[in-house]
Amino acid sequence: MSLDRRDFLKGALGGGALLATATSVEARDNKPMPPEAVGLLFDSTLCIGCKACVAACKEANGMPPEFSTEDQLWDTPLDLSGKTLNVIKMYKDGTGEKKDSVIDGFAFNKASCLHCADPSCVSACPVKAMTKDPVTGIVSYNKDACIGCRYCVAACPFGVPRFEYDKAIPKISKCQLCKHRMPEGKYAACAEVCPTGATLFGKVKDLKVEAKRRMELKPGQETAFPRGNLNTRDQSPHVAKIPNYVQHVYGDKEVGGTQVIRLSAVPFEKLGMPTLPERSFAANSETIQHGLYSGMVLPIAFLGVLGFIAKRNVKAEDESKPTDKTQGGSDV
Repeated sequence: MSLDRRDFLKGALGGGALLATATSVEARDNKPMPPEAVGLLFDSTLCIGCKACVAACKEANGMPPEFSTEDQLWDTPLDLSGKTLNVIKMYKDGTGEKKDSVIDGFAFNKASCLHCADPSCVSACPVKAMTKDPVTGIVSYNKDACIGCRYCVAACPFGVPRFEYDKAIPKISKCQLCKHRMPEGKYAACAEVCPTGATLFGKVKDLKVEAKRRMELKPGQETAFPRGNLNTRDQSPHVAKIPNYVQHVYGDKEVGGTQVIRLSAVPFEKLGMPTLPERSFAANSETIQHGLYSGMVLPIAFLGVLGFIAKRNVKAEDESKPTDKTQGGSDV
């Protein structure tokens, strides 16, 4: 027998009461960034679009070339992919004549993993193929643990993890901050080769101090921009004038903070960076999940609704069965 609207609503309300109880559990806070976390400061105003970082990343990580032109003479990736972990993109308006100008200007942005303090990809992965190092904070990927569900791809607010659709045995590709080079005393290849210091490696806490130092200087004033590794000062600085920075360090607060932070002279949305809340998506989703499954609340609510529906159907069927008299029988 079909279920009428009133019966359905009664069952749904019963289950909804349990769900309301579940979702009222105390929300968890954003996970903190490790004190000694390492990362990158990308200063868009210093980037000249040379793409030396793209080539160095490919070499350091053994990534194949990716062609976007018919002649296929050189590596020309247009976006992150299974073959490209780091790419430079450009914002352009009108004539595109003025560097770091919103009107008739252009600016560069570096796309790669941001190594979030509270990463959605790690939270979404059901088999711990995505992990976050408790010391360096680097978000790593283990292809041997991966089951190819691609939850990390859907969960990342920056669209970073990419799936190798063209491989017989595919895996996820993402920047791991050249962690394999660190035991040798090296660091992220993209920062090592950057000629202007647009990509700078170091401890996140020190990169934030450097970013704020730059924003506090007067536009037009000359300053020395560190290159390579901020903490070891392994390269001579690049001297240039201070631009008119947007007074915000992107990644300082977004989704709980990221280990790759950014400075720019044009609004970050022009560079393709999404506007995000301070609360991480992982904190939101895990709070709801833990509430729903704590004490088996969600399964109980679901079974309660099914039980109510079944009970109503059985009762209705019993009431509709004909008695002996209605079937033509008589008392003896």
